[in-house]
Amino acid sequence: MSIDGFALLAGAHEYLLTVVRGVPEGSWGAPTPCSEWTVRQVLNHARLDQQALVMQITEEPPVGDPFDPADVPADGGDAVAELAALLEGAAKAWESVRGAESVPTPMGPMPAAAGAAVAALDAAVHAWDIARATGQDLPLTDSLAEGLESPAARIVDFVRDNFGKFGPVVEVPADAGPAAKLLGFTGRDPQWAPSAA
Repeated sequence: MSIDGFALLAGAHEYLLTVVRGVPEGSWGAPTPCSEWTVRQVLNHARLDQQALVMQITEEPPVGDPFDPADVPADGGDAVAELAALLEGAAKAWESVRGAESVPTPMGPMPAAAGAAVAALDAAVHAWDIARATGQDLPLTDSLAEGLESPAARIVDFVRDNFGKFGPVVEVPADAGPAAKLLGFTGRDPQWAPSAA
């Protein structure tokens, strides 16, 4: 199956934006499937990751440590507007190298479409984290998850082994759908709920 990394990126960015728009007031400090981080920290991590993934294209490092995200609003402003602007900039950076067979990334060089797909994976799973943590009925769709299988296979174990991120694989039933399988592979319990945290 041919994967359109740029289409995946657009879909994942929209998913993340939709979820962040729906975060209820007062929920930014809530626990998430990322057990050590609050909703606000997951959002800040997701923002910083999108910057980190294009920093060798833009020559601009992320404004913070993606693996130690602050538990404060990034700039004290509107979370949705700030996220929208950041995602637009990241998408433009990937577009600037569209068609390139080798683009430098923190995980090593890869085709631009593959890099965009990796960025999509990151945005999508963190959108799911925030949606689950804040009680939003915005699941990761099986269709998006199917497209993200290839980038997950490419980088999840690399990140898990080299950076200690992504928890251990969570076993899911053999007949689970693509979304549940992807979430389990990235160390997430597809049945996670705030009350179970």
